[in-house]
Amino acid sequence: MRIIHTADWHLGQTFYSFERTGEHRVFLEWMAKILNERKTDLLLIAGDVFDSPNPSAESQRMFYSFLTRVTTENPSLKVIITAGNHDSAARLEAPNPLLQSFNTHVSGVVHYKGEQIDYERFIIPVDEKTCCLAVPYLRHNDLPAADSYSEGVAKFYAELYEIARRDYPTVLAMGHLQASGAEVSVGDSSEHAIIGGMDGIDSSFANDGIAYFALGHLHKAQRVSGKEHVRYSGSPLPMSFAERNNKQSITEILIENGKTSIEKIPFDTPVKLLSLPDTPKPLDEVLKLLEALPEGEICNTSPFLEIKVLVTVVDPTMRNRIEEVLHGKSVRLARIEAVSEKKEGEKRVITYEDFKKASPNELIEEMYRRVWDNEMPDTLKDIMDDIIKEATK
Repeated sequence: MRIIHTADWHLGQTFYSFERTGEHRVFLEWMAKILNERKTDLLLIAGDVFDSPNPSAESQRMFYSFLTRVTTENPSLKVIITAGNHDSAARLEAPNPLLQSFNTHVSGVVHYKGEQIDYERFIIPVDEKTCCLAVPYLRHNDLPAADSYSEGVAKFYAELYEIARRDYPTVLAMGHLQASGAEVSVGDSSEHAIIGGMDGIDSSFANDGIAYFALGHLHKAQRVSGKEHVRYSGSPLPMSFAERNNKQSITEILIENGKTSIEKIPFDTPVKLLSLPDTPKPLDEVLKLLEALPEGEICNTSPFLEIKVLVTVVDPTMRNRIEEVLHGKSVRLARIEAVSEKKEGEKRVITYEDFKKASPNELIEEMYRRVWDNEMPDTLKDIMDDIIKEATK
């Protein structure tokens, strides 16, 4: 069985006022060719199909046209789609009766039998011996009773796996979540960070008996906790300048004679992201760098440009001066980041790396210092410590 795993398309995303329909069309055209050339049996799309729960008509048309095309060109292809946190689960799942006639299944909403979770709805047959646990993004109220979100997710998958393995020797799984220890691009705000790891999901959710676990939510392609069979495919396009160095790809999985092999298939994005300079510099130095950019007309494949300027005083002419230098350059100015020079006595800046490593206690104490300009009293620390321990049991 040949499987393609992808996720986090974010169709309809606007990149600093620039629409990205053209980029997404290039990706979907490339994806359709890959599915044909590789004679793919199963396509897994692990959430965040759309960038918004209320996607534009154009974004929906592009998505459903793609599904129609690939299932028509490949009659044996099966498609399984799960909703992500950016999707409207009910909206995405609504066309299921129609999509199933195209060998496509969408899983978005957690359904119940009485007061019990209807786990069997998430078990999608692939063939006589294989099924897929098509689990969408899970909110707190979607989970079985547990002491923490992470434990609830683990219990959800454990129960689902036990039911599925009774009838299927080979089990695949999908999820849209943030696994503990997974890497987020430094400075990335396109997906929320997990404060102190409180909502990060321990990798025990991925049973070793599962042949392949297709994840979405994080935009960097990677394994989880060193497990070859548990992977994020990453997004096909960088969603922010923080992701500009990510290597975009989809993942191909080949399951044959009980063995699983995995290959990344790189996707060459049609529009590049430039961030100049590497670290903020005074405006005059930045302008010299911009003068060296190549001349040319702006088109749909011209790079998006981020400029980082170190400022000591407010300069109302800064943007005009930058735009004058960029006139005739084949780049599209997306963002100017003005960074103030740190002064003596200024409060410490918490970097993204600090943020990822900090415990909940450390973050709360830092917030207290900033609000009250003093250290948090020990009695209050003890109270907060008790609350955090109770919340993370």
